[in-house]
Amino acid sequence: MATSSKPAPPVDPEVVLAHKFPEVSFDYDERDVALYALGVGACGDDAVDEKELHFVYHRDGQPHIKVLPTFVSLFPNKNSNGLGFVDVPGLNFDASLLLHGQQYIEIYRPIPSYASVVNRVKVAGLHDKGKATVLELETTTSLKESGEILCMNRSTIYLRGAGGFSDSSRPYSYATYPANQVSRISIPNSAPSAVYDDQTKQSQALLYRLSGDYNPLHSDPDIALLAGFTRPILHGLCTLGFAARAVIKSFCNGEPTAVKSIFGRFLLHVYPGEMLSTEMWLDGQKVYYQTKVKERNRAVLSGYVLLQHIPSSLAETEDRRNVHDVEPAGCGANAEETGLGDARGQHG
Repeated sequence: MATSSKPAPPVDPEVVLAHKFPEVSFDYDERDVALYALGVGACGDDAVDEKELHFVYHRDGQPHIKVLPTFVSLFPNKNSNGLGFVDVPGLNFDASLLLHGQQYIEIYRPIPSYASVVNRVKVAGLHDKGKATVLELETTTSLKESGEILCMNRSTIYLRGAGGFSDSSRPYSYATYPANQVSRISIPNSAPSAVYDDQTKQSQALLYRLSGDYNPLHSDPDIALLAGFTRPILHGLCTLGFAARAVIKSFCNGEPTAVKSIFGRFLLHVYPGEMLSTEMWLDGQKVYYQTKVKERNRAVLSGYVLLQHIPSSLAETEDRRNVHDVEPAGCGANAEETGLGDARGQHG
């Protein structure tokens, strides 16, 4: 008599956590740095912007151009052939249901404008959320010659339809970092300390993809239609770059080394050509932000930027009596609670 075998679970945690990722070495130079800056809108409205020209040009005899901190968000792509995801044994999922949910970046020293570096990747988190699996990949990047660590990226990826691999009464959850490492997002109800509007270009995604993110969702109209969008959408990490620029320009006088860490939670897609309005609230050394698309009045990104010190001109902490708190989506919410499923969410 034939017996029916139980289908294999979508995730095998032991296999996932046992996987050893290969180290990846690569070089970058000032052309890469400048191209990235242009891709996230630097000097887009003013080609001689005094707070941004140094990201693309050796102004006033400066020996090197300066590097936006979100430039390092490109580094994990070197492990994925530019398509945005690394194959991990033990994970079975529908790639069309993958969502890039969050990005967390730590900067350990000023990023040089050219370098030879090495990526080391590990699984930093794996969580069964019932209808989805949350995978957190951590990429640490070091200078190849000295071994000095430059930065760390932690990418939170939602694999919809791939959850339910553990006992629902005790869902599987694994993390290598302390739960309080990423702070709660507190978006004040009070008037923002600053608001920065940025007009994206119709060609913004086509320009940004030249920095190494070649997912066709952001360039091929047929692929975008199949994914449920009317046309190609902007890369989520490009939107993060716009938001970080807004903070640096508004609170750091254009100085990128003032940034210590960055957190971004992707909420909704952006179409190239839309206006991004970033609202910002200063709270000590932390700037909370929320980026909206003006045309649709919808929030597309929220998070914070931790600064090295409180800007001297803005040392007085903003009134924070009227706030509503939002949990970071990585380990504290399932895929539905993150808002990522709304209007098909945001793809990295």
